[in-house]
Amino acid sequence: MTGKPELKIKAIELRRQGKTYSEIRSEVPVAKSTLSLWFLNVGLADHQKQRITQKRIEGQKRGATARRTQRIKLQQKIWSESEKEIGNLTKRELWLIGVALYWAEGSKEKAWGHSTNAKFSNSDPRMIRVFLLWLKTCMNIKERDIWFEIFIHEHKRSVISNVIKFWSRELGCSTSLFGKIYFKKNKILTKRKNTGFLYNGVLRVNIAKSSTTVRMFEGWTRGIDKYCRIV
Repeated sequence: MTGKPELKIKAIELRRQGKTYSEIRSEVPVAKSTLSLWFLNVGLADHQKQRITQKRIEGQKRGATARRTQRIKLQQKIWSESEKEIGNLTKRELWLIGVALYWAEGSKEKAWGHSTNAKFSNSDPRMIRVFLLWLKTCMNIKERDIWFEIFIHEHKRSVISNVIKFWSRELGCSTSLFGKIYFKKNKILTKRKNTGFLYNGVLRVNIAKSSTTVRMFEGWTRGIDKYCRIV
């Protein structure tokens, strides 16, 4: 292939026009290694180098976009198939989900402390929605016995009304159910990613007159633990 001078001449001419290897190979069908040998002594002007660099960057962007599109399509496919696997939940299944959620994220009664009301905290609106459905469906808790508190970093103080609206919209509840706002000191350096408009703090769900329920939670989790020990 390297013995064909007309191909070499054409390739060098295209290179001097600032063409990339891919562009040249579309007209001169030789291996990249062959082009590299041909171009060893080919000097390029600055504007030619800039064009080649720009084309390379554009190609990398196109590749990244294509990979991202493929990844999103695969993600959507997996989500759709996984969602179908859940189907409809029975009341008992929902009850067990709620117990597990509270076990992970709910307040616990301390052996040395006084009785306390049930509290559940999380930053994921989906999890809060599941927990609220569980309270109303499985525990027969009335909306009048539920109120919310927000824990959020100091830098969101000026837009706290938007944060309350966010939670109100996500949970489909009145803003009147939101009580105290707890502002946390900002860290100068942080590795957290959700520091912008996506950050809406942690929501705590409070349930009135629920100290007995907290004790029931302890019994339920003991029952789950006991089952797992014997299977």
